[in-house]
Amino acid sequence: MDNGNPKTLSRRTFLILGVVTSTVVVLPPFISARAFAANASRPVKAKLTIEVNGQQQELDLDTRTTLLDALRETLHLTGTKKGCDHGQCGACTVIADGRRINSCLTLAVMHEGGKITTIEGLGMPEKLHPMQAAFIKHDGYQCGYCTPGQICSAVAVLEEIRAGIPSHASASLTESPKLIASELQERMSGNICRCGAYSNIIEAITEVAEASV
Repeated sequence: MDNGNPKTLSRRTFLILGVVTSTVVVLPPFISARAFAANASRPVKAKLTIEVNGQQQELDLDTRTTLLDALRETLHLTGTKKGCDHGQCGACTVIADGRRINSCLTLAVMHEGGKITTIEGLGMPEKLHPMQAAFIKHDGYQCGYCTPGQICSAVAVLEEIRAGIPSHASASLTESPKLIASELQERMSGNICRCGAYSNIIEAITEVAEASV
């Protein structure tokens, strides 16, 4: 009740005025947000050049396209697998400018002028990469879905070790990492094998590493 005082608002009146005021304040941004959403749904395309497996590729892509989708859907390089699509399983691992990355976590336009190597670029059935041959020899796969990412990651891991890049398992940050199981396990921990072929994968990587010494 307002008790007859015109300057005193009842609780009911106060709440009504509050709702009306908030509606007036919120409505314009809400309308703007709808207009923004409508415009955001329109694809923005960009032209880019990427070297994939040694071949120059001229692409015209939606700027929101991930590198993984560009490889699979546009270039039809389906060896690179889409697993979790959140950077958690490693199935989509490729080598970008010498470094292994999860291709589902990066946009294709970010690799303008870059060099990408997929599992197809490492080797094909008629000419296997040593790492591919070692995975076959040591049964480093079962269902095979994670295998392309595992192999790309394994190839890059050996390059990391040769370059002296330490890992969390390295005993020293200044001395060259040792080629031991704990190093390989730590470095390959981002590549998940749901079939559980981890010991065979380590054996395959070790054989290739020892053969290249």
